[in-house]
Amino acid sequence: MKACRLVVAAFLVCLVTSGCGLGQFTTAEGTSTTYTCCDATDVDTVYQPGQNIILHWIVMPGTAPAAKSPQVELTARLTGPYADPSELKNATTGKVRPASEEATFQAPPVRPSGAADERPSSVIPIAEDALPGYYNLIFAIREGDGSVSGASIVLVASKT
Repeated sequence: MKACRLVVAAFLVCLVTSGCGLGQFTTAEGTSTTYTCCDATDVDTVYQPGQNIILHWIVMPGTAPAAKSPQVELTARLTGPYADPSELKNATTGKVRPASEEATFQAPPVRPSGAADERPSSVIPIAEDALPGYYNLIFAIREGDGSVSGASIVLVASKT
């Protein structure tokens, strides 16, 4: 019974002391480099059809040698347009069907090396004939067998 309590106590200590980071694990070799998306200006900018969205990934260097880190893949895509942010959110939860005019613009996958001085970016080309509106920016970080994803809202305005 005492051994069982010790195992439970050790498990609880691990739960309490482990953080909720984006896939950063400490091993005997150290921590791996982690990535998050993106600089605030990447999302807060109003874009126009024909422009490129350049997402600047935020790098948090780890202490493990790059050769020890698993291969990471960074992806990003834009879907829309939606009339307003609430329509976009309802469409992502399945409450509203996407518009028949929905378009997807995708950046090629980026596979960073994990070097401390590396500043990866994803480029999403917006088509010249893209309709104005709110677009769902979906990004993902895949590492090994796991992935973390997120989303934000980007506004594409009519060409001026």
